Amino acid sequence: MTAVLAPTMVRRRPAFTFGRWLEREGVFSWLMVAPPVAFLVAMVGYPFFYGIWLSLQNRPVAKAGVFVGLDNFVADWHDPVFRLVVVNTIVYTAAATLLKMVGGLGLALVMNQDFRFKNLTRALLLLPFIVPTVLSTIAWQWILDPAFSVINWALMATGLANPGPSWLGNPYLAMFSLIMVNTWRGLPFYAITLLAGLQTISPELYEAATIDGASRFDRFRYVTLPLLKPIIFIVTMFSVIFTFADFQLIYVLTRGGPANATHVFATYAFDIAMGAGQFGQGASIALSMVPPLALIILAMAIYMRPAKS
Repeated sequence: MTAVLAPTMVRRRPAFTFGRWLEREGVFSWLMVAPPVAFLVAMVGYPFFYGIWLSLQNRPVAKAGVFVGLDNFVADWHDPVFRLVVVNTIVYTAAATLLKMVGGLGLALVMNQDFRFKNLTRALLLLPFIVPTVLSTIAWQWILDPAFSVINWALMATGLANPGPSWLGNPYLAMFSLIMVNTWRGLPFYAITLLAGLQTISPELYEAATIDGASRFDRFRYVTLPLLKPIIFIVTMFSVIFTFADFQLIYVLTRGGPANATHVFATYAFDIAMGAGQFGQGASIALSMVPPLALIILAMAIYMRPAKS
């Protein structure tokens, strides 16, 4: 009897079909991941590795490359302009990121309050971030022009300066101006992102802290900041990456001048590669920003990681 019933108890596997195969969780997940991975490999991976290969060659324009190993990086390190570029990039990134962090957090706290025309104010706050970089930078070029500058006109009208300073002609003022323009452009990104984080914090936490006798500063320090910490890390990481590799703003305003005082990695690499026609040297300068950028992001990740209880 058992031998007769055994065949009827065996489950038959469903026939293979392409539709059922696509519905499998593992297959569907890989199909969703494949297009962005292919895009990254084509648009990011290939140029990156080709840039590494270029950096290992002596590759003048319109000539075949000759493999030279790490000679381009050694030449970079012995170049006094390159060392100035390293300092400029660090100063520019650190100052602009710090100002955007403090100013963006302040704006987010203000925008989180209830006041008239709140929605209109939030919309206007996005304007510096929406306007194309080149267009807004050309406007700043006019604002900072020594002859037609609105700032210089105000300084001369009030008697504070006569004539007005050359904002883009003085090495220190040029760097200061670039930091201010970058801060103006990046503040909306910080403010809107942190505002979104603030609105996720439950009001009950502030009420409980108030009942416990916490002051306004204590509520900000022990409630707001700890809960915003992950968002601050993410937005700061993006800001450091974008500022460290900034090109358009600096190249339109100063082209790295005066006297290389505002050159950063991106602008100097472009000048060497396109201006001087040394593709290998330019690639080595561009790649030199990768290790410090990776170290900065790693240090931030270690600092911002949650403490073990």
